[in-house]
Amino acid sequence: MCVLFVCCLWAFLSAPTVAQEPEKSERPAAGSGQEVTPPPPKAADQSEQKTTPTQPETQPRDEGAQKKNTKKHELEGLVVAPIPISSPAIGSGIVPVLAYVFPFRREDKVSPPSTVGAAGLITNNGSRGFVLGGQLFLKEDTYEITSAYVHGNVNYNIYGTGIAANLKLPLEQTGEGYFGEFLRRLWWKFFVGPRFLAGRSFITVRPNNPSNFPFPEDFGVHTNLTALGVRLLRDTRPNHFYPVGGTFFTFTSDFFSQQLGSKYSFQSYKTKFDKYWSLSKNQVLAYEGYFCATGGKPPFYGNCIYGTSNELRGYIAGQYFTRYVLATQLEYRLVLPKRFGLVVFGGVGGVIPEGHELSQLIQSSHFLPGGGGGLRFELSKKYHVNLRADIAQGTNGHTFGMGVGEAF
Repeated sequence: MCVLFVCCLWAFLSAPTVAQEPEKSERPAAGSGQEVTPPPPKAADQSEQKTTPTQPETQPRDEGAQKKNTKKHELEGLVVAPIPISSPAIGSGIVPVLAYVFPFRREDKVSPPSTVGAAGLITNNGSRGFVLGGQLFLKEDTYEITSAYVHGNVNYNIYGTGIAANLKLPLEQTGEGYFGEFLRRLWWKFFVGPRFLAGRSFITVRPNNPSNFPFPEDFGVHTNLTALGVRLLRDTRPNHFYPVGGTFFTFTSDFFSQQLGSKYSFQSYKTKFDKYWSLSKNQVLAYEGYFCATGGKPPFYGNCIYGTSNELRGYIAGQYFTRYVLATQLEYRLVLPKRFGLVVFGGVGGVIPEGHELSQLIQSSHFLPGGGGGLRFELSKKYHVNLRADIAQGTNGHTFGMGVGEAF
């Protein structure tokens, strides 16, 4: 399903801590008519000692300040925000987000912060949905657990090729899905572990569809998809939200099989490599290489979909469903005063359909360059999370997108 529900907004909330002055203790005055007997010297010394501030009296105030600081740190990770969305594929609308970013254990200073949350999707073309998920980093970055559940309907278009290149078919895809992944660190910062995907969907054609558009094979059919897979990961970035150095490499392979209850048997392979250079205190150069491949007999939405993973901006998701995708891009990032930022990016990519002869593959493949620029606004100083707004130009037009966090 060509939709991304991964949109988060980070809020930096802080409350000042006000120190209170210690109350002054005064000796009660004697009333008139009462005989006042001077205390003995020993009693006087004890009275003076009682009026002298001691450490136990100030400890409750210290505990109160610690509670306020703990509450302040907790609020810094709370995310409550509506994010606007404008997509040529699914329309314009809003993504309400509720999330919480936190260290799983405060004693753990090695693991990246964990995240749990929920997000929704509401657009003007009738798309509705929600996602619940989380990503946990445990035991000094030894284990990484990711899980998500999504439910809803997505209205999008698929575009024709050849004589139907100027036509598009409006589809509505409803369903739900679950994803789970468990990774363990082995050596040299490599993580490896199993993953599981399961879901079901139903595809129908929306009104006002062209009668001469070739219908997909999965039209009007309830489809179950189940897969077991594995992931290999190596991440040396010092900050996951705004990398200024290090590398990120991932390779995933998912095997859908009828023996697992899936309607289709096919394989999906994806790999990505990112590299970051810190040019100066406020300048970063980022590089990404991306490759996707599909084998077997997948449904049309099980193929590689160009433009859904920010592998190259400037293309509408749903225009290219293909067996192979290769893309590479560079992005220059500049931090400006007042929490603003500026980026400029560009790259080249290509899609290759199914085939066996090399000449046919070259003739039917597409060379797809793209580039553009965008603005950034820092939402969280603690995690350096940016709100991004990018405009990009491709061979067939331009796209505008907003999101939280960098594109890669």
